[in-house]
Amino acid sequence: MRKLVRSKIWLVAGLFLFVVCLLVGFNDQSAEAKTFHTDEERARLHDLLQAQPYDTNTYFATGGRCSGCHGHDPNGSAFITQSGEDVNIADDWAGTMMANSAKDPLWRAKVSHEILVNPALQIQMEDQCARCHAPTGRFEAHYLGQPNYSMASLAQDSFGLDGVNCSACHQLKDTLAGNNFSGDLHYTQKHVFGPYADPVSAIMEFFVGFEVEESQHVTRSEICGGCHSLLTETADLAGNLTGGKFIEQATYHEWKNSVYSTTNTECQHCHIPRIPDSIKIATDYPWLDPRSPFGKHHLVGGNAFMLKLMRDNMTTVGATCTPANFDTTIARTIRYLRDSTLRMVVVETARTPDTAFFDVQLENKCGHKFPSGYPSRIAWVEFVVTDLNSDTIFASGLHDVYGNVTGRDALFEPHHDLISDSGQVQIYEMVMGDVSNFPTTVLARADTCLKDNRLVPTGFSTAHLSYDTTQIIGINGDPDFNYAGASEGTGADIVHYHVPLNGYAGPMNLTARVYYSAVPAQWLAEMFTYSSPEINSFQTMFNNADHAPMLVAETIMLNTITNSGGNAGSSIDLFPNPTSDGKIIVAGLKKEELVAIRVYDLSGKMVLKPLSAAEYNGFLQLPAHGVFLVAIQTKQGEITRKVLW
Repeated sequence: MRKLVRSKIWLVAGLFLFVVCLLVGFNDQSAEAKTFHTDEERARLHDLLQAQPYDTNTYFATGGRCSGCHGHDPNGSAFITQSGEDVNIADDWAGTMMANSAKDPLWRAKVSHEILVNPALQIQMEDQCARCHAPTGRFEAHYLGQPNYSMASLAQDSFGLDGVNCSACHQLKDTLAGNNFSGDLHYTQKHVFGPYADPVSAIMEFFVGFEVEESQHVTRSEICGGCHSLLTETADLAGNLTGGKFIEQATYHEWKNSVYSTTNTECQHCHIPRIPDSIKIATDYPWLDPRSPFGKHHLVGGNAFMLKLMRDNMTTVGATCTPANFDTTIARTIRYLRDSTLRMVVVETARTPDTAFFDVQLENKCGHKFPSGYPSRIAWVEFVVTDLNSDTIFASGLHDVYGNVTGRDALFEPHHDLISDSGQVQIYEMVMGDVSNFPTTVLARADTCLKDNRLVPTGFSTAHLSYDTTQIIGINGDPDFNYAGASEGTGADIVHYHVPLNGYAGPMNLTARVYYSAVPAQWLAEMFTYSSPEINSFQTMFNNADHAPMLVAETIMLNTITNSGGNAGSSIDLFPNPTSDGKIIVAGLKKEELVAIRVYDLSGKMVLKPLSAAEYNGFLQLPAHGVFLVAIQTKQGEITRKVLW
């Protein structure tokens, strides 16, 4: 039966091509218009093929082979949204970390570093690392009988160098998705899966030699888990394998242990965002029906630093995309980090003559831990209080020109629930420990986790089946880490700052920022004590790079806090709070004592004109729905209250 179906498919394809040829032959003067590609299209295709590898092997295809139909359409028919945006798959993918996973100079340097530390494990390490960073090259080699896939093999393999390309995801079988991890991937031979019913397989079979099948597993998070939950083998300090395992990353299991896995919010919802527009998904075939919904292949993570470094060193890295491809992904990454990663609220809770008290609440908006993935990644809180002359009263979490966090402990900074000293800084990170429980950045030596206080996703539970691979470690009994009272799963943490005033009694300005670094200089120090062509090349690129960390969240409060004067505000109250109509009554305030009332949003921006004593009539009308800080300045001092509408 299958042979009969395939024969019919080939017959249809042959008839289709025959008709096209007849139509072309009827009018030689319009032959250019009748061919599949115009001169301009062929020129662009030629340029594209000079950069992107264009090939198929026994099992797979390179991304360039797919881009002929799934790339930019010069005719403006395919991959165009209703608003005119070009959403072609090839260009969106080309400048991502996925597309450049095998060319990533940090990865190459780190593999070299691991081998220099444990040379006896070279064959095993190179083959294992290629499973996820160069999957189509590595698995093709194994399927054809090559026992191991080395970095030397990769250097000569256009498929391996194509990174996580179209075949790497769309040829993954669904039978083991969500059950096999650590790069234990299972592929079909020249058979791709897509999300749409009734795929027009005949065209792809005829021109590329690949069959197409509809399968929804490509839209589910399980397809990501094969690489994004990774266990590595542990070696002792002499380089001998101990039989132990270390959880290098568990991003997929972090998603499992979250509210998102129970509400059908898949990894693809953020990283391949869907739009409802009807999109033609292949060029040169105007008669094809549009498809909806369509997933934009943005594949954005949080590693803008490495994207910038590769863009600035394209020849050295061997990048085959354009600088514009990198620029687009960098812009998306920065926007994603700032808009979709973290929510921060800063509140003054009290003030005494010698101390100001603040709560910085951070809520994770990701579907996994923040930061997640490779253990180098960190986030931290910078908290600065100054007087009105910009002289520093208190500062925690500053960084130098290389992005190094100042004031952190030499080994690693412990988790803090309370910070009252400038030498303390809140850093969210995973710290690997070797067999002697000493911090290490050598992955093969990782035996235990000394600290993992990374912000967990909403709905995270210590009772979940995946908690054994997603544990919280080293928070020292912090009662509000992922908790609100007795309720678990907030995905938040509150850092309590007790700022010593040292006799200062005047107005203050406050700035709270959360920074993220994918590749901190401090984390690379151990690797840079070794030398190899890969390490030396990356070190040169790194030293010449922009080391400014990524700003994820920021709150600024200007001149909103003054000395309480002992009794100021003790009898003042704001109600109702929350308010149903935006009207707030200020009880206990004597008009003759009032200087001004100011209203700020949580970013520190004043949202109402200051209300003087002459203008005050007993109540305050908020400007819009939201959370606001109301600063009431009297002749005795100033108080600040948070109100909600």
